[in-house]
Amino acid sequence: MKHGAIGDGAEARNSMAPRLVSNPYQNQVVKAIGLMVLATICLAGLDTTAKYLTEVQKVPVSEVVWMRFAWHVVFSAIVLWPFALRPSLRSATPGIQFVRSCLMILTTALNFIALKYLQLDQNIAIFFLMPLLVAALSGPLLGEWVGWHRALAIFAGFIGVLVVMHPGIGEVHWAMLFTLGATFGYALFTIATRYLAAYDPPAVTQTYTPLVGVLIMAPFALNEWHSPEHWWVWLLFASLGFWGGLGHWIIILAHRLAPANVLAPYIYLGLIWMSAFGFVIFDDVPTWWTVAGAAIVILAGLYLLARERIAEDRERKRNAARSAGAEFEPPQ
Repeated sequence: MKHGAIGDGAEARNSMAPRLVSNPYQNQVVKAIGLMVLATICLAGLDTTAKYLTEVQKVPVSEVVWMRFAWHVVFSAIVLWPFALRPSLRSATPGIQFVRSCLMILTTALNFIALKYLQLDQNIAIFFLMPLLVAALSGPLLGEWVGWHRALAIFAGFIGVLVVMHPGIGEVHWAMLFTLGATFGYALFTIATRYLAAYDPPAVTQTYTPLVGVLIMAPFALNEWHSPEHWWVWLLFASLGFWGGLGHWIIILAHRLAPANVLAPYIYLGLIWMSAFGFVIFDDVPTWWTVAGAAIVILAGLYLLARERIAEDRERKRNAARSAGAEFEPPQ
């Protein structure tokens, strides 16, 4: 009896002890963050490969850009289209899809030209201005105007880019202007993506981009064609499509699991991968100008993100209050 009483007491205590219950939403967020980390590595691999091909192997930029889209189509045909999405060109707004694809081509070309002359960390530090540009351009293009808090964050981001470029103190490399152009182009590309989300499914958008890139860049690539001297250069060409296709698809998967404002800060991990790849492959060491400027741009971007969360919370509370008021409003 004594033994039984002790056993019953232990069972009672165990039944009263708190149990850890898994949170499905939290698990989804963790998976989404992991996917974003992997995506930043893929995109860093894309830029590193493009820099190696243009700077070390002396492959023309037009050829590298064309290979990036051509192998993206191959990657999609082998991996994405059979298992992840069905390709489609049936768009409700084919003109906007074409413009968006052209913006991607322009961004890629300007970015690859800049990478030929700049360090990877310099390039990505300037490119981090993109979310701030999206916020600034969303007002005139989408009617999503920002308040003075977010306007200050955008201004601080431009100051950070000026620190990276440090005009008047040191020599400003002309390639930095190409990076700024690529950043501006990608901001417009992002806004076009947000606009198209209301009209076309992601499968249509993912089909247009590489196909338009292949068709438009083919004449330029063939005109400057440079046959690789080594067989393994073809593997690097193929990896361009792998890094680009996989990276952008992983970003889509991540955003299916968690909201954009949760995932946005992890984009800045790209600075770590770019700096590491630049040091290992090209012996590039980040300068204090780059580190300081990148820190300003990243902090401005994080502050902008925090203000957007506050604005979303306020809007959510207003909608909840309106719904509650409508629910308890007496009938007329």
